Amino acid sequence: MNKKWISTAASAVLLAVLAVNASAQNVAIVNGKAVPKARLNALAAQLERSGKQVGPEMEEQLREEVIAREIFAQEAQKRGMDGNDEFKFQMELARQSLLIRELFADFQKTVVISDADAKVEYDRYMASNGDGKEYHSRHILVEKEEQAKAIIASLKKGGKFEEIAKKQSKDPGSGANGGDLQWANANSFVKEFSDAMVALKKGQTTDTPVKSQFGYHVIRLDDIRDVPLPKFEEVKPQIVQQLQQNKLMDFQKSLRDKAKIE
Repeated sequence: MNKKWISTAASAVLLAVLAVNASAQNVAIVNGKAVPKARLNALAAQLERSGKQVGPEMEEQLREEVIAREIFAQEAQKRGMDGNDEFKFQMELARQSLLIRELFADFQKTVVISDADAKVEYDRYMASNGDGKEYHSRHILVEKEEQAKAIIASLKKGGKFEEIAKKQSKDPGSGANGGDLQWANANSFVKEFSDAMVALKKGQTTDTPVKSQFGYHVIRLDDIRDVPLPKFEEVKPQIVQQLQQNKLMDFQKSLRDKAKIE
């Protein structure tokens, strides 16, 4: 048997195998340029990150997309569009965006939020919501104590709280609405106001003016209601996500603080 023929046949087989392997790694050859399958996979991953579901049934659609992109990109290169300053500027912005995304993703891998950390944040949140109640109150805010005392005296004689608030309260937000502060938890107000408000019974008005940094308040408590606060396990995912975001913001700030900017 001719050894040269055997060698030629073996080479042909090898080239065929290499061609099959190359074909498996590419989705197409466009104008002689290979479009790697990795590009299709990257596009699918990008869509998944944006929240879209990518299933096997979309493979042909994605293949057509990467082929179309290659065709259009080749045409743009033929026209020299990849050499103008605007293109280079946009490419640099895109490069930075990708690097920053990878940096933050890499940092997030190192962030571990324990149940104990989440529980501390949950307890802080619960404390900020006061005593598990909401209060519907009204107030009349004036500058001087004598004014507040005169208003209290007028109320005791049958004066209408809402009408006096509209005429005399210096709080423009609530004054125009008859002093209405709507529903809020006790911690929504400054301590002096809050302490006086929660000490009232439903329908009761303060007997003496309540002094705060804003002036003197006359407070009336219209109603109280219980607020069902969420259990730890119900809000744990949101708390963990927020703590992760806080750590990322701290990381960003630390890099900014360490940077030498001239």
